[in-house]
Amino acid sequence: MMQTEVLRDFDRLVQRAFNTQLSSEPVHPMPMEAWRDEDGFHAEFDLPGIDAEQIDMAVEKNILTIRAERTKPEGRQYVTGSERLWGHFTRELVLGDHLDTESIQASYVDGVLRLDIDVAESAKPRRIQVAVNRGGKDPKELTS
Repeated sequence: MMQTEVLRDFDRLVQRAFNTQLSSEPVHPMPMEAWRDEDGFHAEFDLPGIDAEQIDMAVEKNILTIRAERTKPEGRQYVTGSERLWGHFTRELVLGDHLDTESIQASYVDGVLRLDIDVAESAKPRRIQVAVNRGGKDPKELTS
């Protein structure tokens, strides 16, 4: 199990350093906008022209991995210009411990993938009651 994690971490390092996976297929980044508010963490990724069934998301420990693929259409023999990216897209986000990874909600509308992740209950601010000694008696002392 440990060796698998080391290999997976090495693969992630190679992806980040060289913007590629350990394969011949090019991997493209996804434009992203992320923000926080009192409800949690939110992110939107631009994935125009990608079919929703081609989007794959997984959480392992506190790393969220998003992968998508836009397949190149066949039958275009004499392309005179091409600025669109085809192939695999990937993005990894390291989620803080203060987020509830069990609450991730994802939606895909008009080529934009949106993620909403709630703040974990343990990380939310809470009020602490202060005990007040009423009645003028000293609190009992504990002796060992």
